[in-house]
Amino acid sequence: MKIEGGCYCGDVRYESTGEPTAAIQCHCRECQYITGGNPNAIMIVPADGFRFTKGEPKAFARSDLERPVTRLFCPTCGTAIGTRTPNRPDSFIIKIGTLDDPSIYKPQAAIFTIDRQPFHHIPDGLPQFERRAG
Repeated sequence: MKIEGGCYCGDVRYESTGEPTAAIQCHCRECQYITGGNPNAIMIVPADGFRFTKGEPKAFARSDLERPVTRLFCPTCGTAIGTRTPNRPDSFIIKIGTLDDPSIYKPQAAIFTIDRQPFHHIPDGLPQFERRAG
């Protein structure tokens, strides 16, 4: 499956050719900071099938954490593109809002619902986990 996307201003573009391994809503506090308060809609794809086709994102990782995630974003417009995590070294996490066709996103689970805010919507029937799935 070929997936394409990019940032708001168009300076950073990407493509993924691997089959997505998961589509998740994350309600953790860290994701709420990144999104401005909402859950983070993400799709996990194989890292070896993901590449940037235009521009180079900036990276940020908290230096005070033992195993921080690395968040990638457009250096021009600030759009959050994706995340690399030490928990999934063979994967890349794409932010759904950056997909050219976000309608392909079909969430499979809501995670870290222990941090869910009263205004967060979880679709009926979607499996929910207080922490990670499984």
